[in-house]
Amino acid sequence: MPFLLDLAWRDLRASGRRLWIFVACLVLGVSLVAAGGGLYRQVADALRHDARLLFGGDVEVESPTPLPADALAWMQARGTVSRVIELRTMLRTEAGRAQLIELLSADAAYPLYGTVALQPAGALADTLAQQDGRWGAAIDASLATRLGLKAGDRIHIGDLPLTVRALVVRQPDRSLRADWGAAPVLVAEGAPMATGLVQPLSRVEYRYRVRTPDAAPAWRDAFLAAFPALDAEVRSFDERSDRMAEVLGQIGSGLLLIGFSALFIGGLGVFNSVQAYLQGKLTGLATLRALGLRDRRLAAFVLLQIGLLALLASAVGVALGLGLALAGAQLAADKLPVSFLLAGLWQPALVALLFGVLTALAFSLPALGRALSVSPAVLFRGTEGATLTVPRWARQATAGAAVLTLALLVTTLPDPRFGLAFVAATAAVLAVLDMATRGLRRGASRLQHHRALPLPLQLALAGLQQPQSPLRTALLSLGSALTLLVACTLVVVTLLRTVNDTVPAQAPALVFYDVQTDQIPLLRETLQASPGLQDVKTAPLVLGRLVAVNGAALRESGDTERDRESRDEHKLSDRSGNFDDVVIDRGAWWPTDHRGEPLVAMEDREADELGLKVGDRLRFEILGQPVEAQLAAIYSQRRMQSRLWLEAIFSDGVLDPFITRHVGAAWMPAEQTLDAQDRLAAAAPNIATARTESMLRETRALMGRASGGLSVVAGVCLAASLLVLASVVAASRSRQLYDATVMHALGARHSLLRGVLVWEYVLLASVTAGFALLAGSALATGLLLWRLDMSPAGLYWSGGVTALAVSGLSMALGARYLLSQMRLSPAMLLRSGG
Repeated sequence: MPFLLDLAWRDLRASGRRLWIFVACLVLGVSLVAAGGGLYRQVADALRHDARLLFGGDVEVESPTPLPADALAWMQARGTVSRVIELRTMLRTEAGRAQLIELLSADAAYPLYGTVALQPAGALADTLAQQDGRWGAAIDASLATRLGLKAGDRIHIGDLPLTVRALVVRQPDRSLRADWGAAPVLVAEGAPMATGLVQPLSRVEYRYRVRTPDAAPAWRDAFLAAFPALDAEVRSFDERSDRMAEVLGQIGSGLLLIGFSALFIGGLGVFNSVQAYLQGKLTGLATLRALGLRDRRLAAFVLLQIGLLALLASAVGVALGLGLALAGAQLAADKLPVSFLLAGLWQPALVALLFGVLTALAFSLPALGRALSVSPAVLFRGTEGATLTVPRWARQATAGAAVLTLALLVTTLPDPRFGLAFVAATAAVLAVLDMATRGLRRGASRLQHHRALPLPLQLALAGLQQPQSPLRTALLSLGSALTLLVACTLVVVTLLRTVNDTVPAQAPALVFYDVQTDQIPLLRETLQASPGLQDVKTAPLVLGRLVAVNGAALRESGDTERDRESRDEHKLSDRSGNFDDVVIDRGAWWPTDHRGEPLVAMEDREADELGLKVGDRLRFEILGQPVEAQLAAIYSQRRMQSRLWLEAIFSDGVLDPFITRHVGAAWMPAEQTLDAQDRLAAAAPNIATARTESMLRETRALMGRASGGLSVVAGVCLAASLLVLASVVAASRSRQLYDATVMHALGARHSLLRGVLVWEYVLLASVTAGFALLAGSALATGLLLWRLDMSPAGLYWSGGVTALAVSGLSMALGARYLLSQMRLSPAMLLRSGG
């Protein structure tokens, strides 16, 4: 073995440069696997480690009203309690600017985990305390930048003037949606009551966070058992961690599958590169066999070379991938108040290394088996006409390496369902590509002898039917990468169209919350001052809970999920105010003039969680009063075009006794919304207003980052495909030049042979682009319709342009290289022994 290892290393140093495509394909694929796995592992470990910090405590009890004294005493006897009063309202500056904020009160115990970093630095309690008759506030740094505020400036919230004493640089429980929703503003515990905004039926949330040495689930269950009739939502940090872990697992699985896809595409380059490398060594291998070297020793010699190179290339890919993962984690650190842990990176590094080596083996073994089937007779007959086959042992070894790779894939993904789906999808793609290849070859056979076709095209069609034709590999490698590129292009273009055109054209410019019934005339009058006002709509908004289904109380069902659902507060409205225009999936709307028994439509997510069906009898509890209605329909939201996200819509008249608050929307030019928002905040400080343009701006920025990420991923896959194409050209170069030389010796002109080559690559480019356009469009359409309720109609041309441009350029480069090598001489046949 030492002798073979030394011989393999010396041979690699002498001729290993020809395997650069092998190395490049593995480096690209392994780097994406390591980057995806490393980034997922860092974020997941950090969130798991700092779950209590992000959640704000071990357990949280949320109630629309202050908890009764006995419940609060029970909690304080079993842990440290911090009460946070949360209210979405408007902040106004001295200059008259207004902005939607999340007002948060901080008591002496806040925060239970972590610390709030302020600028200038100081104790949070002293910063927020009342000084000289004026309360202090600590505002989010991003909000300060947006409004041009600094420490010492004065602001107004409701009827209360405050002084900005500090900017919040880091807040442990800051919402991940704060940048594009409502930024947090911290005030002292007594300040919210002084604003005049905390009134009966106001949408105020009292969050009681608990830090306890007991297990959080046990504490939660004990509290629910002690106060079963309490209308409060109780959640533990591990529930949120589980939900976050589920979402992160899906994202991580998606990232890893993208890396595996690139590695699979690169594996084809590995196969072709090894095949081209061994093709040039057939004479040497035949000589070694003639001298008596056994196949086992010969296979060990070549496998040592492949293993050494695969290990080195995979190590380089792992290093690059972990570097990308660390860079991505650093970007995420600006948004997440967590500490990233480097100790867990060894696992994704090891997995990526194993995948690289196994992929190299799985795709190299067939080429190795073919090369080892060479007969010593080629020393006399020449290697060009040699017939090579894949022996049985090579097929079995390839199958074993493939099974190990797939098993590792399924077991290492955070969500194994993604792995099984990937295996099934890969098998389906291979089957479709095989059928497409067979169909194209049959089509080429029928067209080949059509007299209307020029001779070079007929010969090119004949070439596509040959076993050594690059048709299959081009479809599999470049077609797969182009499919991903077309799908990414369509998804990004559709999202950009929705954000830039569809949503601004259909969505209101302003959305209002917490509008009192007697304030509706004031709302309309204030908005009438905007010259471009097109329409104003309002809808009643009532808060209530679903407590029973078909007479069975949810809290008495013995099902934890149903008991929890009965404590969740739902946003309710009626059909007359449904300006979200939700989509009915099951059942049907009642007539607009319906005056019979109470009917209700439920959102699909809520209905499916409880297993509701059209016709069920539902009982809600609103302001302590029971309201019964029959479930007439189940609807879904319009995703990005939804504004209210109502959980239930009642027939008109049912909610009338409970209506005190409304929500609304106004349509006007975007450039007039800022002035309208400022006027409304001055006239009615309690009305919370959100500008669609500001949310769209953040969405566009997020889309830009997502588009950049998708472009990088698609670019890496495309680079891997171009390497595969280069390996195809390199592997087929010798055979194509040999065939061209034979045809030239028989009288074919150079111009004819060049025309045949050009036509062959034109056909390959057209077929590859067509396949990628169909497959990519289908993939993007399914994703957009299924997950985002969007249609790419009218944008398929962008995918077609992308597919044709990239495919044409790739094939043109391959054809140009072969044309530059086409220096034909019949003497080659004599020198090669052919």
